[in-house]
Amino acid sequence: MPYSLVELNQLSPEEFTQALGAIFEHTPDIARRTWDDRPFASTADLYAKMVTVVSAMTVGEKLALIQAHPDLGSKAKMAEASVSEQAGAGLDRLSVEEFDRFQYLNRSYREKFNFPFIVAVKNHTKTSILAAFKQRLDNSPETEMQQAVAEICQIARFRLESAIRN
Repeated sequence: MPYSLVELNQLSPEEFTQALGAIFEHTPDIARRTWDDRPFASTADLYAKMVTVVSAMTVGEKLALIQAHPDLGSKAKMAEASVSEQAGAGLDRLSVEEFDRFQYLNRSYREKFNFPFIVAVKNHTKTSILAAFKQRLDNSPETEMQQAVAEICQIARFRLESAIRN
């Protein structure tokens, strides 16, 4: 259920975490930490404060955040928002060949970086995701970790905009 900013600013820490805990995949602690920075003047302000929490996370916490995300095009159990986002890019309707290609790229990526490939699928098609996979496989681990966190923040922005009514 979408909330207004007025409502969010009045919630207890537990209620706030319940309301926005899924903004960052399986990492409700980001919402909990952000609650301390109330009141929020706008959705952009709330988002910026959430990103500040992510930026302040340790490398280990960022890695756990990345690891919380599912492989693209997989049949694994994932958060409801991820299911919807992947379906929007057609990843729930892959042909056998496309599915095999995604699985191969997911494995290659995980082998190199030890975390799943993250992309804000709302900005992409199956074709552009495959191109991003190929391009990003050439990145260094440090660059790719930064890219993964940036993509996660973009995904969170889309989710937050859906969770707040004006």
